[in-house]
Amino acid sequence: MAIFLNADSKVVVQGMTGAVGMKHTKLMLGDGTAVVGGVNPRKAGQQVDIDGTQIPVFGTVKEAMEATGANVSVVFVPPAFTKAAVIEAIDAQMPLVVVITEGVPVKDSAEFFNYSLGKATRIIGPNCPGLMSPGKSNVGIIPGDIAGPGRIGLVSKSGTLTYQMMYELKQFGFSTAIGIGGDPIIGTTHIDALEAFQADDETDAIVMIGEIGGDAEERAAAYIKEHVTKPVVGYVAGFTAPEGKTMGHAGAIVSGSSGTAQAKKEALEAAGVKVGKTPSETAALMTEIMNGLQR
Repeated sequence: MAIFLNADSKVVVQGMTGAVGMKHTKLMLGDGTAVVGGVNPRKAGQQVDIDGTQIPVFGTVKEAMEATGANVSVVFVPPAFTKAAVIEAIDAQMPLVVVITEGVPVKDSAEFFNYSLGKATRIIGPNCPGLMSPGKSNVGIIPGDIAGPGRIGLVSKSGTLTYQMMYELKQFGFSTAIGIGGDPIIGTTHIDALEAFQADDETDAIVMIGEIGGDAEERAAAYIKEHVTKPVVGYVAGFTAPEGKTMGHAGAIVSGSSGTAQAKKEALEAAGVKVGKTPSETAALMTEIMNGLQR
């Protein structure tokens, strides 16, 4: 099994006909993802040939869903148009919307996230690498050849640390790896992923990667303590980050003692999570756990 994305997922690409959308549609198809359509109102009715696969372009997400049965949308549109694209998908009752776009104004993210509340759509992102259930489907920009299927669940704020952790644990493989994004406002959180991995019969252990800024990791630690029985290992990026300076992600800023890597590490360890000082040390901690589970 996997969470949020599986072999039955049918994907439409909002922004498929742009250079970035086209590039990653090709890569997703190469990973076995069922990409069933693109959305671009200016090119509706056209067919796009990608390495011999003919993909229809629809004028709206609703039309794409009605014609193809799509249940996932991945958004590769410029930041200025992202809010409209996501709201269109929400209005069409798309179950899962994966927003890859970086640089989305925080106000826009807040508005489309609030608009989604109480509706049928789960949002992942923005500013994220997407998610991958190896051997089943890959939606976004995660390289498909890093790791195969297995029984580790991974949730991470950072795209590149997602890739590194998948590579370092490739001997075990993953049920699903999710990059949730590092913006101040995101759709799916660490807690959402932890809850889903806890309920997934084919996930045995969980890696959680956080970073400085905000209190998401502290809240996740509290959730783990109360609700997660599977082993969890963690890593928090940013131990050497200077106070008051944004580091990489828009949400990665420390103010006083709030949001520091040390504070997050202590909260996670208090919840029983083993926390590595580096990504490689974190992978070693998970390796110990997986070796123990396989005995």
